[in-house]
Amino acid sequence: MQREAFQQLEALEQRHWWLRGRRAVYLGLLDRCLAGGRPARALDLGCGPGGFLPGLAARCGSVVAADFDLESLAGLAARELPAHARSRVHVEARALPFRDGGFELVCLFDVLEHLDDDLAALREVRRVLAPGGWLALSVPAYPWLFSNNDRVVGHRRRYTRASLRAALGAAGFQLVRNTHANVLLAPLIVPAVLAGKALEATPLVARDSRHTNLSWPLPGFAHALLARVFAAELAFTARFDAPFGHSIAALARRV
Repeated sequence: MQREAFQQLEALEQRHWWLRGRRAVYLGLLDRCLAGGRPARALDLGCGPGGFLPGLAARCGSVVAADFDLESLAGLAARELPAHARSRVHVEARALPFRDGGFELVCLFDVLEHLDDDLAALREVRRVLAPGGWLALSVPAYPWLFSNNDRVVGHRRRYTRASLRAALGAAGFQLVRNTHANVLLAPLIVPAVLAGKALEATPLVARDSRHTNLSWPLPGFAHALLARVFAAELAFTARFDAPFGHSIAALARRV
């Protein structure tokens, strides 16, 4: 991820509607699968600015924050986190410095699409998961939506539910949930992205290495409203896999 994009993500972590909405939905889906269980040890792999750490700390006995980016790990020192969620580890996804079966939960929230070899990373995640342990992850949907925003934030690919299912199966996971997310707002987002892609293909618009989908200025009330709309989808995605949406969320178990 380019430095400007990461700094933007860090600054907007607690305010932006998309970041707030995805936390509500992804953690809600995780709650549904855990069914009251409390993993003893969790790994937030590719933790970035740490937006998921407080939620994971409330659900797990201990949480390890891991990332390849040293600056993001250093930034976590300034966050007020519970004592059992302050462990920070510098990692390379294809060679995790953890023992076999050391975690009951591993999270990869919007991480897999950044990796050159996603299958190698999934296999390494399986190694560090205990038998029966949970993998929770999210990825951007639809290769045909790949745009300049994906290039700026360092995406290698976008996924379909079928391609994500295939990758998880090849890595030795049993898929439990495989649903689209950002469902209710997708009818607005998808046409906007396609329109942007069309403009990118013309000489009228120069590609901006600093602009991302988080760059659009919105007033606070708009962020609050859109975050609520995003989170509202949990009422049905908690029970059923949605067939369409701007992202994909999956939960799988090590077998």
